[in-house]
Amino acid sequence: MPRPIHATIHTAALHHNLERVRQSVPDAKVWAVVKANAYGHGIERAYEGLRGADGFALIDLAEAERVRQLGWRGPILLLEGVFEARDLEVCSRLNLWHAVHCDEQIDMLAAHKTQVPHRVFLKMNSGMNRLGFTPQRYRAAWARLNALPQVDEISFMTHFSDADGPRGIAHQMAAFNEATADLPGERTLSNSAATLRHSSDAAVRGDWVRAGIVLYGNAPDHPENTASHWGLAPTMTLATKLLAVQQLQAGDAVGYGSNFVADGPLTIGVAACGYGDGYPRHCPTGTPVLVNGVRTRLVGRVSMDMVTVDLTPLLQAGMEVGFGSEVTLWGRASNGAVLTIDEVAEPAGTVSWELMCALAQRVPVTVE
Repeated sequence: MPRPIHATIHTAALHHNLERVRQSVPDAKVWAVVKANAYGHGIERAYEGLRGADGFALIDLAEAERVRQLGWRGPILLLEGVFEARDLEVCSRLNLWHAVHCDEQIDMLAAHKTQVPHRVFLKMNSGMNRLGFTPQRYRAAWARLNALPQVDEISFMTHFSDADGPRGIAHQMAAFNEATADLPGERTLSNSAATLRHSSDAAVRGDWVRAGIVLYGNAPDHPENTASHWGLAPTMTLATKLLAVQQLQAGDAVGYGSNFVADGPLTIGVAACGYGDGYPRHCPTGTPVLVNGVRTRLVGRVSMDMVTVDLTPLLQAGMEVGFGSEVTLWGRASNGAVLTIDEVAEPAGTVSWELMCALAQRVPVTVE
């Protein structure tokens, strides 16, 4: 028998979360962002749940090729554009739309020989200071693109840095609106956080929203709001089983470094999951976990292949627990109890995005 750890991708939850986005922006089209192999879910595994989107947005050409091979004939957007001139040939072959964020990409288009002009998304650096033309240079970049026979339609794009927090988006919206005033073309501004938190403003909704983490059941503004607050369903469950049960006495330590010491009699379970499976090594004692659907806590240090969990809540409830008992690291337990991945990421000092993307190749994955 294989090791008991496994991940499950919930197709119905992906579809539910996509519909939740549509409810938030009923008059906008939705990009399903599937970069980083659909946030660790696997593009092929996530496709069925997300094929109701209006388009797919991603980073690299190999992922675009995979989406086309799945039978998708609609829009695909390269969020970072092309990386070298020959990538434009692939864009032509696969009919890809692509971002333009620098002069070098415009130069590549100017030298590109094509019979079919390209649909491009001109990106503005409205304050995040990663990619894009500054507002002062934006219209000049648009004029260069608009003069090229290699370019068909030009759309407009920016990315919010603080849509999930108190600073908000007003400063970036002002810069974007001023620089794009009177320019014709579709607009895409909102990431997941802006889609949920600022969608009452039609200008923020634009023509397209880029739904990323929200599609995978996680709150983009955790811990201020939870997934349940936004009506989202978990799309990935990571589960395993107990391998052993140990009885501790006061003064007994657990795991490497002995950084957890029992202050009295304690029953712990040893579960088949560790950082070799993608579970964060930095999860401290107290990180929540479900055993037989009952919430309890991690104790001791995470090792490569095992974690140890406190079984006290189950024993106090008079429940049977032992070798083979179900352990849910995140997601939905068999009794319906939910442990959100945000609750695991927070004590580890990271975000749910990283945990999903870090799922190790050795973990078997099934699609529900």
